[in-house]
Amino acid sequence: MKKTWTRRVKSGIALLLILVMAAGCGKKAEETTEAPAPETTQAPPETLAPATTQAETEPETEAAPEGMVRSFLTGKWVPEEIGRRRPVAVMISNVLAAQPTYGLSHADVVYETPGEASAVRFVAIFEQYDDIEEIGSIRSARTYHAFIQEEFESIFFHYGQAAYAVPYLESGECECVNGVTGASEWAYHSMEDREAPHHHFTNGEEIKYAIERLGYSTEYPEKYLQNGHYKFLEEGEAPHMPGASPANKVTVGYVSNKPWFEYNPEDGLYYRYQFEKPHVDVGNDDVQLAYDNIIIQVCNYEHYDNTDYLNIDMQSGGPGQFITGGQVIPVTWKKDGIWGVTRYYDSEGNEIRIKQGRTWVCIVRTERANRVEIE
Repeated sequence: MKKTWTRRVKSGIALLLILVMAAGCGKKAEETTEAPAPETTQAPPETLAPATTQAETEPETEAAPEGMVRSFLTGKWVPEEIGRRRPVAVMISNVLAAQPTYGLSHADVVYETPGEASAVRFVAIFEQYDDIEEIGSIRSARTYHAFIQEEFESIFFHYGQAAYAVPYLESGECECVNGVTGASEWAYHSMEDREAPHHHFTNGEEIKYAIERLGYSTEYPEKYLQNGHYKFLEEGEAPHMPGASPANKVTVGYVSNKPWFEYNPEDGLYYRYQFEKPHVDVGNDDVQLAYDNIIIQVCNYEHYDNTDYLNIDMQSGGPGQFITGGQVIPVTWKKDGIWGVTRYYDSEGNEIRIKQGRTWVCIVRTERANRVEIE
């Protein structure tokens, strides 16, 4: 534009004024066409900042140590022969007459479930069970216990069952070691100082023998190998906790054993109490039970016929809470079919990722959900 103006300057004052005005318009046109160019090659600073922050905080995926795999129960590195072997689930009583309990401190996942007359029972799931000297006392199963243990593709050890559970335990979905159908002499033993029905126990050697004798496969099915159960955080990664509140003490609200958990920020564990004292495993040097994660799963229920037996709805989904690292968030749970895996989702719709370590799940009936206290 400037060269054009120079060539025509002698044409007169009127033309000069016209060209000056045209030059000004041309300069603005240049500015509006050239200024956006950098945007096509480089993002503005405000769009770069989040990407940089994300790159800095994303954890690096740790390479697997030789011969080790991630545990489906804890997310930790374990020997492949342990981590790719199906776990066992053991039905353990928790009434006062059955105290003290044995073996629970070795369980990687424990479900605490309501029963008749306000009693609670445990489904304890063990990955490394080979050397455990005592587990018990072992009691009978209910329908919902069958669904719980199957989520982990476990082999189920129980001593009897309610009649309503029989169709599910014998459906072909469960592989059971039942003390009342022939396994009592070689899968279980009696503890001399315990009175019936709280005297049935098992141990690592009996578990291995029972699995071999019954011919149960110890290999996970391929579908489970691909999907697993819980999703775990990387080592040192902070959990995503939208809408979190403090959770230093968790009181579940069960009537019979009155359990609670207290958070220890020094090791990041929740220590368990019940019957007004620390809940210890006498079979493991009186170690107090402690867990990295707590999940509260609220379920609808009804009674079977006119009995005290509960039919807890483990399929329809509902609310709950996820507790870890001194914090709690609301969650919802969903399940794909009666034999499927339960997934937990935060308020943003993301499946939660839990801390590596042990997990305790409390099944709470809907009408008693208001008894749960977290502070």
